[in-house]
Amino acid sequence: MNEIIKIAIEDALEKNNIDFNQVIKIEVPAKKENGDFSTNIAMLLAKSLKENPVNIANKLKNSIKNDKIIRIEVANPGFINFFVDKSYLLENINTVIEQGENYGRSNVGNNKKVNIEFVSANPTGILHMGNARGGAYGDSLARILNFAGYQATKEYYVNDAGNQINNLGLSLQARYFEQCNLPYSMPEDGYHGKEIIEYSKKLYDENGDKLKEKDINYFKEVATDDLLSRIKSVLSEYGINYDYFTSEKSIYEKGNIEKVLKQLAENKQTYIKEDALWFKSTNFGDSKDHVLVKADGTYTYLVPDIAYHIDKIQRGYDHLIDVLGTDHHGYVARLKGALEALGHPSNMLDVKLLQLVRLVKDGQEVKMSKRTGNAISLKELIEEIGVNAARYFFASRSLDTQMDFDLELAKKSTSENPVYYVSYAYARISTILNDNNIEKIEKYTTINEIDAYNVLEKVYMFQSVVESAATKELPHLITNYVYELANLFHTFYSNYRIIVADKQKTQENLNMINAVRITIFNALNLIGVTPPERM
Repeated sequence: MNEIIKIAIEDALEKNNIDFNQVIKIEVPAKKENGDFSTNIAMLLAKSLKENPVNIANKLKNSIKNDKIIRIEVANPGFINFFVDKSYLLENINTVIEQGENYGRSNVGNNKKVNIEFVSANPTGILHMGNARGGAYGDSLARILNFAGYQATKEYYVNDAGNQINNLGLSLQARYFEQCNLPYSMPEDGYHGKEIIEYSKKLYDENGDKLKEKDINYFKEVATDDLLSRIKSVLSEYGINYDYFTSEKSIYEKGNIEKVLKQLAENKQTYIKEDALWFKSTNFGDSKDHVLVKADGTYTYLVPDIAYHIDKIQRGYDHLIDVLGTDHHGYVARLKGALEALGHPSNMLDVKLLQLVRLVKDGQEVKMSKRTGNAISLKELIEEIGVNAARYFFASRSLDTQMDFDLELAKKSTSENPVYYVSYAYARISTILNDNNIEKIEKYTTINEIDAYNVLEKVYMFQSVVESAATKELPHLITNYVYELANLFHTFYSNYRIIVADKQKTQENLNMINAVRITIFNALNLIGVTPPERM
């Protein structure tokens, strides 16, 4: 129906000799009295035509003739509201059933290549709430983008170089020496987590004291490999499987860092001060310049990060998305500035800063795990509430807002819990469909309830919601949508019987709720939630 209205508007523009080079946007009004569809095109034309938008709207209205459009109204300050024949909603039932898992797909992304880098926690410990929130966002966004016709890849940047990894290796070596009853000392900034102790025991059990002559590089490598393996395992359990793991060491080995520094110098974007090499980041909107190479010749963390982003661009990506903690706020300008200094548009990079998560239980903030005495890990969260609840709750809030995660609410088996409420709609439909035979229907003649049309209108909107979530990079639009769809279905189910004496009516109802079931499944799949067949 969107396309029918767009074509009707394009025809009206032509009849009135009006040029409009933008995309014609068709919206679904929030209030039913404002029609089934609406456009603000008249307001967009007002400036160029130097005319009152209401007058423009009326001109277009009077030029539109289409059998599918029952009536058109113009509303201040210039909206054109369309009331349409509802048959398109009935016709869409078979479209949903035929397309199945592909219902809602589109090509709005036009195969644009997008790289989403998220979580990328240092392999020096376990994953916590910030990682859980960023992980849910990044993975959900990748699913949504791919569903909307983009080529989105998920990437994890492994910080396996630098001082932190050196301390990790020294920590494991010290713990291993402890297992061997040899003298040892933990580094000043060492890692004291139980993972290091557990792995040192494993090394001793498998090798005895044979590893005591190994140098620090060995312990750095095996510690990184072990902890990264643990991280991958938890993320996989959380429903996240990456396309690429890129090593920081590989960026050094490719010689990218030297190339970046050379190009910045050739572009006259660096200078020497106090024996250090500085980047002129103030040329690109930053509040101050920043050191790239310290006086002792070592790189600041900005240098490999710049080289890493250039590496991604050289791999052919059109758009880069980084999901970082809110503490990286000041880092964004200098990184974008570096890309611009190297000849790339700064808007190629979009940095999403995730706000803090507070875990709340019985109205009180929970900071520490009773089991470990440390911050609650992603693994523990999954064990406590399950993957579905964790993924849904994190996906349901915009990344740039602080979030209170209510653990008790996430476990409730009541309509108060949104993931339960949506899953129950899916399970309720599944139970009905599993107990009844479904027949194909060519023409729907008995569905005429207003509640049924409300459900079918929401089903019809799914593709446009997916496209909006993709282009705006907002996964929470999907959770909003699927909750509203579940609510409309529950309302219909409460007011009407699915199985009735009239066989035709029963079959039409079964096909209608099958379309709802497919849509709910596809929507939840986009945020990494798998609904149960029975509850």
